[in-house]
Amino acid sequence: MIPKGAAIFFIVGLVAAGFLGIYLSQVENQIPTLVYINGPSLAIIPEKINYHSGEPIRIRIINSGTVPLLFSDSSYGLKIAQLDGTIIYSPISAQVISKLEPKGEKDFVWDQTKTDGSKTYQGRYKITSSASTDSGDVLKKSVTINILK
Repeated sequence: MIPKGAAIFFIVGLVAAGFLGIYLSQVENQIPTLVYINGPSLAIIPEKINYHSGEPIRIRIINSGTVPLLFSDSSYGLKIAQLDGTIIYSPISAQVISKLEPKGEKDFVWDQTKTDGSKTYQGRYKITSSASTDSGDVLKKSVTINILK
């Protein structure tokens, strides 16, 4: 026969593990929130954090500040890299200065294809963008997404 104390601890542990699992799954799927601030600010907002292999990834680059942002190319500095920093995708773009006004945004869709034409593997990837202001301040933002089977 199982001691009463052991049975109670087992049941409490099972219930606590269930609540912890629910909480962690909600935290894992939480996308970044958009907050507008006074001064220069850049935001990268994906449609969601977890994607299935082959699913299009929608990305919004937003000027969430009150000053215009300047980008070194027409892709608004968008780069997608593995977590070790190896860039696997950067949109083909013209080398012209692009300007994003306050509260302005630019949308991109990535089909999970690398620059060399091969498909990505499941794993974690970092989406980054960098911009500068008229005064020379450099802003760099990134967000991590997961590609699942």
